[in-house]
Amino acid sequence: MYIPDKIITNRDLTARLDTTDEWIVNKTGIRERRFLEEGKYTSDMCIGAAKQALHNGGIHPKDLDAIVVSTFTFDQLLPSTALIIKEELGADQAIPIDLNQVACAGGVYGVWLGCHLLQNEKTKHVLVIGADCMSRVTDPFDRTTRVFFGDAAGALILGKTEEGYGFLSWDLQSDLSYSVQIPSGGSKQPTSEFSVAERGQYLKMDGRAVWREATRQLPKTMLTTAQRADLEIDDIDHFFVHQANFNILKNVMENLQQPMEKAIVNVDRFGNTGAATVFTVLHEAMERKAIHHGDYMIMAGIGAGFLWGSLCLRYYHQTGSGE
Repeated sequence: MYIPDKIITNRDLTARLDTTDEWIVNKTGIRERRFLEEGKYTSDMCIGAAKQALHNGGIHPKDLDAIVVSTFTFDQLLPSTALIIKEELGADQAIPIDLNQVACAGGVYGVWLGCHLLQNEKTKHVLVIGADCMSRVTDPFDRTTRVFFGDAAGALILGKTEEGYGFLSWDLQSDLSYSVQIPSGGSKQPTSEFSVAERGQYLKMDGRAVWREATRQLPKTMLTTAQRADLEIDDIDHFFVHQANFNILKNVMENLQQPMEKAIVNVDRFGNTGAATVFTVLHEAMERKAIHHGDYMIMAGIGAGFLWGSLCLRYYHQTGSGE
């Protein structure tokens, strides 16, 4: 994963916003987040995470068959962010694929797509990246969004494995809603002096709608995915759940009647990093050597749209290979 060096604490934000450190911690569980430095872009974070994933996996960039990048904070509308990353890595044989409007569900959708690409016998390795530079799309003067989000990227490499391991089941769902949106910048409302004056280039969010959908849909999709893998929810060893805020995560785990120890939490340190969150908690679990051969894990997320879903995987660790 790639996390910017610049730390933004709650107290840093309260100097500009009408809120308090106590309110932010109580409502979100977030104490600090990272903002990307000026002069760096989403692709820079993606490249940093990708290089680490390639090194850890012992994979050369020229052995990649596809690069799937999920972000709605792409460097610019054109050219392709995935193509920028491909060129920088020297992944000559990789097909660049951009998932640009899946928002915080982007990590789950990216892995789902990567796993399906591997069904082609000629595809051996797929690099999947989830990244968002949320500091560039949240209004510095809007307390309803600014306190929730941070910047990060995460990456993993998918490859073929033995029968009974890897990708076991999934559930993906959606329901159109404008509760979380960026109004301007598209064909519906092109960027103009008027749209900028209305601050339409920034993320707008109905927090109550997000809470309602996240707490309702995340437990449901994870139960469905476990069932489709012929597992009970108690059989799952690790839950890598989108880090929207701590209270949502706690509510989801309580609903599933699962201990919080099964879910890595980093929202307190990084905030909501969009498509990156499920990768960052997976990375931290790997760094702690918490995941072992044969462990079952569920990745789950929900994003603007609303789009949500989950995947069940069984970890295969080949002796002598990188993790």
